[in-house]
Amino acid sequence: MQLGFVSAILPDQTVEQVFEFAADTGFDCVELMCWPVSKAERRYAGVTHVDVMDFKAADVHRLQRLVSQYGVEISGLGYYPNPLTPNEDEAHQSVKHIQRVISAAALLGVNRMNTFVGRDWTKSVDDNWPQFLKTWRPLVMYAEEQQVKIGIENCPMSFSRDEWPGGKNLATTPAIWRRMYHDLPSEFFGLNFDPSHFIWQMMDYLPAMREFKHKLFHVHAKDVRLDHQRLNQVGIMAHPAEYHTPKLPGMGDVNWGQFFSTLTDCGYTGPVCVEVEDRAYEGSLEARQASLQQSYTYLRNFVPKRSRPR
Repeated sequence: MQLGFVSAILPDQTVEQVFEFAADTGFDCVELMCWPVSKAERRYAGVTHVDVMDFKAADVHRLQRLVSQYGVEISGLGYYPNPLTPNEDEAHQSVKHIQRVISAAALLGVNRMNTFVGRDWTKSVDDNWPQFLKTWRPLVMYAEEQQVKIGIENCPMSFSRDEWPGGKNLATTPAIWRRMYHDLPSEFFGLNFDPSHFIWQMMDYLPAMREFKHKLFHVHAKDVRLDHQRLNQVGIMAHPAEYHTPKLPGMGDVNWGQFFSTLTDCGYTGPVCVEVEDRAYEGSLEARQASLQQSYTYLRNFVPKRSRPR
């Protein structure tokens, strides 16, 4: 496995600064964010370390030079919109940009991009399904043509009032994954797996990892801490942010020993990227960098450092 981080936590750094920090810390890889250049509408979104709008050979060479110079790989290209939003213009733009990210991943030879499938949060899963198939069937076909694997993160995206009640991402549970991969069977359509989202949904992530081991394309390392006293007061129908807090790996309720033990049992040898959403570390660039350094130190217990060729 390769240990990395999601570049969204360093929005004020250039892509070269991201590579330099990753190398200095000892990370093996980094997932680079590829949002369209614009103002972010939510936390951890809108970060552009790779602009894929007009991606050319010169851009490929520049990124490949950074990979070679710093000895840090690109684990994947990331872009996490809602392509199933009922806002047709927003949905169209999201789909087009997903295609651009897929194309950029192919040109780079990274051959992996990560995203959400999206959802109309006012409708049920069944009522979303026809639009899901209409939107994603051609996207999966395009990914197959480009030989790029799409990793779908399992975050429900239901943390704020504008995302209530259904959340803005369908692909959140094993039951939905079974249906999704049955209807869109492809070796290029899989998961960007994050165990933290299982914790606050009161599910066990280990059996899911075993069942879908062939779909584990990319992994996010994020932790959460449940506030059981608060949960006893508001119940699971409350906004999830009322009873859980994102934390750095090792500071929440994920059992990382069991998690990595199961990953190795599954034969997973891909990237594991720290995703920082711990507000205790957001006060400054130094604090955010420290959060990555702390996560690196902790997770190296489970992901040994690879020796580099001399």
